[in-house]
Amino acid sequence: MFLVVEWQFIVEKLVLIVAVVMISLVIAMYETYMERKVAAFLQDRRGPSRAGPFGILQPVADGLKLFMKEEIIPNNSNKFLFILGPCLAMMTAMMTSAVIPWGGTIDFFGYPVSLQVADINIGILFIFGVVSMGVYGIMIGGWASNNKFSLIAALRGASQVISYELPMGLALIALLMVTGSLKMSVIVGQQADSWYNVLYQPLGFMIFFVCALAECNRTPFDLPEAENELNFGYHQEYSSMKLGFYLFAEYINMFISSVVMSTLFFGGYDIPFINDVNLGHSIGANWLAVLQAMSLFFKTVSFIFLFMWIRWTIPRFRYDQLMNLGWKTLIPLSLINMLITAVVVLWLKK
Repeated sequence: MFLVVEWQFIVEKLVLIVAVVMISLVIAMYETYMERKVAAFLQDRRGPSRAGPFGILQPVADGLKLFMKEEIIPNNSNKFLFILGPCLAMMTAMMTSAVIPWGGTIDFFGYPVSLQVADINIGILFIFGVVSMGVYGIMIGGWASNNKFSLIAALRGASQVISYELPMGLALIALLMVTGSLKMSVIVGQQADSWYNVLYQPLGFMIFFVCALAECNRTPFDLPEAENELNFGYHQEYSSMKLGFYLFAEYINMFISSVVMSTLFFGGYDIPFINDVNLGHSIGANWLAVLQAMSLFFKTVSFIFLFMWIRWTIPRFRYDQLMNLGWKTLIPLSLINMLITAVVVLWLKK
């Protein structure tokens, strides 16, 4: 009996992992379509309109193009690390989705299935640790290319990521003082009763959002890919799907960052203004899980749209402006926010 339950658990998690990975890849593909359509909307033009109805097959055409392009590895490069760099960037981007609660629990032929791969006690630390490893994909790719422009861009990217991880981590510490837990499911459950953490941590959310832009290399923080200064950035020597891995990793990171912000500050899969328990009794657990997943998806897409809106609105920073914002503005603000939060939490506990 124990072995049967163990195999059911393993199969459930494997199916859920495959589903999350496939959905993340599809969303990353169509983020490129959404990026072009948002840019076209803001610039008063049509965007993709040739491949399929309304251009919806454009991501498929782009993917086929990347698969069909010639694989080029520079002769003087470190071939093993040259291949490892984009693989590491893609792997770290995908791993963060493991601890995200995508919805409640569904009833699968009498067997309860949780829509979360791993509900570990250190969920936020897991996300933060895995995201921090993404810098190795950038550095390894830039160094292994044996190209000075790629190396300089990789150094820029690594400095940027490390600089903005500090205020992001401090903003998370202030949030953890409010929630009292590192477990993602607990954080979502708390917000169902006391509204959303963004009301308790507005400054922390703003700091986290700005740092997420920098972590994802999004405008105005896209200095590692500044074409007018560094040609094409740290992935200049890459082609075909190795280049595609770097590009996909950026869009997956944007998707996961949006999901994490929705989960930490906006209730995650909680449906706004509705008591999920009462709704579940009315429509059933399965339909409730579907509506909860749709709620999280809507919040995530809203953040993705905001990411893209900012890209096509704000010009790129200079590198000294980028560093000044991180070290002289965001870190002091996050420290002040953390201290004020600590004082308020201690005061309320008295």
